[in-house]
Amino acid sequence: MSDSYGVVAAVVGLGLVGLLGAFALNKALTVTYPTEGKLKTYESGVDPVGEGWAQVHIRYYLFAYLYVIFAVDAIYLFPWATIFATLGYSTLIEMFVFLAFVTVGLLYAYRKGVMRWT
Repeated sequence: MSDSYGVVAAVVGLGLVGLLGAFALNKALTVTYPTEGKLKTYESGVDPVGEGWAQVHIRYYLFAYLYVIFAVDAIYLFPWATIFATLGYSTLIEMFVFLAFVTVGLLYAYRKGVMRWT
């Protein structure tokens, strides 16, 4: 059993060495000539106007939260529905528990007013 952990540790170690080696090789081979024009902020070919700070409304966070709820729901429901007959009724109970969590998320979004398009 400990041999398996040794192999995993060796692979992770080699991966980290390879990653750090790639970054070091990139740094060593890169030629840069920073000029004022290259260091200037670039925004679609137009000189930037104003500051780089922009506030984002909290409503966008709630839209993202709602998207995650539906995406996770679809990721788990469709494959489960295709093999439900072979899994039995215990998975039906598990799926109802999962849907209860999804429903709690949807109720939270509804209470926050995300479902209203005003």
